[in-house]
Amino acid sequence: MMAERGERSPLETLARLKTRDGAPFLPLEAVIAGERLLSDFNHAMLQPRLTASLSPRLETRTRGQAASCPSDSAIDARRRVASAMKAIGPELADIALDFCCFMKGLEQIERERQWPVRSAKLMVRAALAALARHYAPPAARTGIRSWAAEGYRPDISALLAEE
Repeated sequence: MMAERGERSPLETLARLKTRDGAPFLPLEAVIAGERLLSDFNHAMLQPRLTASLSPRLETRTRGQAASCPSDSAIDARRRVASAMKAIGPELADIALDFCCFMKGLEQIERERQWPVRSAKLMVRAALAALARHYAPPAARTGIRSWAAEGYRPDISALLAEE
């Protein structure tokens, strides 16, 4: 996914990084989760406006006429974004929004929050991992689970046997 200006988004740049052993710095699930958040954010029309609105002002509308309302799909996208932000928690939600949606680079995030150098990379990875768990939770374990070990129940057959 390319940024609108033809340059790479911060998510794409971070997705290309490798660890010392050559493995990707971000798991594929985390990259997909970041792209999904950006897609929902854009569809929800949550980006602040940069241009003037040409719709009529409030004074020119007749009484009872509603303002332009977002579509049902935009409202659903807003709910998905809100649900994702609630799932990853307030500590990581603003980092995920800044990095994935507002396209702030790692250096800018560190500078704005007065964090040490290279710390944003780890925080973004944690936020994207939490986001990936929200979008694709681990499969539920099936079967009966018990804390007890095999043979933990006492054998009462001797007590019930007739003498």
